[in-house]
Amino acid sequence: MKYSVYLLFVIYFIVSQNVTGQSTESVVPLPNKAQLAWQQAELVAVFHYDLHVFDGEQYNQRKNRITPIPDHNIFNPEKLDTDQWIRAAKDMGAKIAILTATHETGFALYQSEVNPYSMKALNFQEGKGDIVRDFVASCRKYGIQPGIYIGIRWNSFYGIHDFKVQGNSEFSKNRQQHYNRMCEGMVEELTSNYGDLAIIWFDGGAHGPEQGGPDVLSIIERNQPGAIFYHNLDRSDIRWGGSESGTVPYPCWGTYNQPSWFANRGDDVGFKPIKHGFPEGKYYMPAMSDAPLRGYNGRHEWFWEPRDEAHIFPLEHLMEMYYKSVGRNSTLIMGLTPNPDGLMPEPDVQRLREWGKEIKRRFNEPLANTNGTGKKLTMSFKKPKEINHFIIKEDISKGERVRAFIVEAQTERGWEILFEGSVIGHKFIHSFHRLEVSNIRLKVKESAGVPQIETFEVFNINN
Repeated sequence: MKYSVYLLFVIYFIVSQNVTGQSTESVVPLPNKAQLAWQQAELVAVFHYDLHVFDGEQYNQRKNRITPIPDHNIFNPEKLDTDQWIRAAKDMGAKIAILTATHETGFALYQSEVNPYSMKALNFQEGKGDIVRDFVASCRKYGIQPGIYIGIRWNSFYGIHDFKVQGNSEFSKNRQQHYNRMCEGMVEELTSNYGDLAIIWFDGGAHGPEQGGPDVLSIIERNQPGAIFYHNLDRSDIRWGGSESGTVPYPCWGTYNQPSWFANRGDDVGFKPIKHGFPEGKYYMPAMSDAPLRGYNGRHEWFWEPRDEAHIFPLEHLMEMYYKSVGRNSTLIMGLTPNPDGLMPEPDVQRLREWGKEIKRRFNEPLANTNGTGKKLTMSFKKPKEINHFIIKEDISKGERVRAFIVEAQTERGWEILFEGSVIGHKFIHSFHRLEVSNIRLKVKESAGVPQIETFEVFNINN
């Protein structure tokens, strides 16, 4: 009898493995298709464009959140060319591009039926312009996945601050209901009129009915089920990396312990939870790193301002961001801003082109590479080779499995440790002083299930 029970158990186990395709030891949170595409993109551009680009003044967030723009017809980009925007993003290496369809002024960059404060109200293009339409078309023309940024937390035109109409009068309550319905209408328009989107980004979140806000999540789930949703208190498909420096600290796990980082930010501990994630987290939620291109030498400008070209990040700083974001299992979002003419400024375009070329120069041609499953991978050279970088990537379609690893190189002095760490994730980049090596090996010391290494590459890069 005991033998029969045991036999039935074995048969059940084998069948269950054929059905699920993975053993019980390898069950870890898995990315959905959109999350996988997000991490594989590695570089994302977000274009900030709004009325105050045209006012000739420095952007003042505190002021702009509470002060309506006196005349919306200052919006007049006479040389508007969204193709040029997207070419610049593609030169940088971006695979996804996001546009601020609405931001803190409340002005909508498209033809809205529910929001009168939109491009329908402009003299520009006789009120028939639609920058969202043009932007999405340009993305598809150049093979970039389009995304939309929707700002509803602040709206200076409607008097909305931190999602709310101020006051408790009946008038205020009616205004709140009106604003909520308008937000739902805009989300309906933006998610149903422009085809498939890679991401819908609610800056500052999107409080739902439980917090007195609009019900936008259900609209996203109905109209864009294949998109990244970012974010509210109930759901976050990705998480903020805890700063706007374009970097994340190491380690930065792609998993989290709650379905929304917004509900567990860890403000009182320097955003530590969202910066590092949780290796045993039950939810796949990779971190993003974000920074504006014009953020150098004390500046931090998401929107175009006059005489600001000196604050474009130098190439070496952009490369450092790349190492400390993409090279630490995070997708890097670079903030770009067209000028009042409707064009990306030429100095910005040139810097993005230089950056994209430098990434390719460094990492397109490894000296050697290997891949495989299991806890040890080795590369051997017939003659010793000089190396100063390595890259490791897990096959994250099967989840983050590595928990601890070590990389060693054999030199004339014997085996030397190059790096000992924890998370690998989508990509881990490490640079070190140039060494002449005959062998290099990756050893996984701890893992959740069998390690799945997509690639292990070595480089000799002249900086």
